[in-house]
Amino acid sequence: MNVRLGEINTLRVVKQVPFGYYLDGGRIHGEILLPQNEVEGDVALDEEVEVFLYLDQEERLIATMRKPLAQVGDFAFLEVAWVNNFGAFLNWGLMKDLFVPFREQKMKMVKGQSYIVHIHLDEESSRIMASAKVERYLCQDFPPYRPGNEVDILIWYKTDIGVKVIVNNKFGGMLFDTQIFKELHIGDRMKAYIKRIRPDGKIDLTLQ
Repeated sequence: MNVRLGEINTLRVVKQVPFGYYLDGGRIHGEILLPQNEVEGDVALDEEVEVFLYLDQEERLIATMRKPLAQVGDFAFLEVAWVNNFGAFLNWGLMKDLFVPFREQKMKMVKGQSYIVHIHLDEESSRIMASAKVERYLCQDFPPYRPGNEVDILIWYKTDIGVKVIVNNKFGGMLFDTQIFKELHIGDRMKAYIKRIRPDGKIDLTLQ
């Protein structure tokens, strides 16, 4: 069984206890707790349920039926809930906030401000973390698109000649001012179309 930390998994309910349910995490993970306060709707024994898996405050694998604003592998625009001496913590729709250590911040993050980040598993600690150093996580392969293809974009940051965007949660791209006919804001998500793929693999887009 392939249980994926930081992602939505479909797991079978194997036991009910006063404080929630236990789910089958396979031979490696054993039984995974779904606390009662993380249950949405009715749950029955032997039923398969969709849950998001993360680590609780004591670094134990735990399940929730709440859907986070983003999963491991995603780029997202998230708000800082609080900061401490170790870094910033982003609200991503779960009880436990998402950690951004200082080393993964481009500038010191401020409570109440929102930032484009990439969510990943930290190689050293295996914890779910976010990074504002987004460039590091963009795919460097040559994009598999053709002019006219429809794509999903996330507005990343503004430049002197347009806006940088993230294409299909994977590639960097550019919307030039000449192709923009409405006000755009960082964090906006929308449809766009491939205008051209340059020889160096850079993507130019249009909104029409």
